[in-house]
Amino acid sequence: MPNTGDFYIASLKKTHLGWGTHRKTKSRPSIQNEGYIPIPSKYALSFHITNLHNTNQSNVYKFSTNDGFIKDKELKASGNRKKGDKYAKNIHGNGDLKLLGTWFVRNKLQIGDQIKVEFVSPTEILLTKI
Repeated sequence: MPNTGDFYIASLKKTHLGWGTHRKTKSRPSIQNEGYIPIPSKYALSFHITNLHNTNQSNVYKFSTNDGFIKDKELKASGNRKKGDKYAKNIHGNGDLKLLGTWFVRNKLQIGDQIKVEFVSPTEILLTKI
C-alpha cells in the first residue's frame, strides 16, 4: 500500500482525456467524458499500487480534488502491463468512468497538462491540477 505523502505527477495524453472516444478497439460504443489517470510503472511498484489480482489489499481508494469539485468519491486502480501482473497501470472512477472526465472538462484539461496524485493516507488520494 502507498504511504502517506507518496505522490507522483502524471502527464495527460489524448487517450487519458478521451478514453471513451479515443480507443484502439471498437469493442463498445463511443462514450463522451470518460477519463483516467495513468500510473507510471515505477510508482505502481514502489508505492505498491495493485489491481484486483492482489487479494491482500484493496484496489479502491477514496479521493477528492483539491478544488473541491469532487469530494469523497472512489477511484479504482486497474489494468496491468502483462497478463497476470498485480501492479495497476491506471486509476479511474470506481463504477463511473465519467467521474474523472467530468473533472477534466470542468478544469479545461488538455494534452500535456499534469495531475499530482498524492496519497494523503494509504487509502485516500488527493488530485491536483498543476
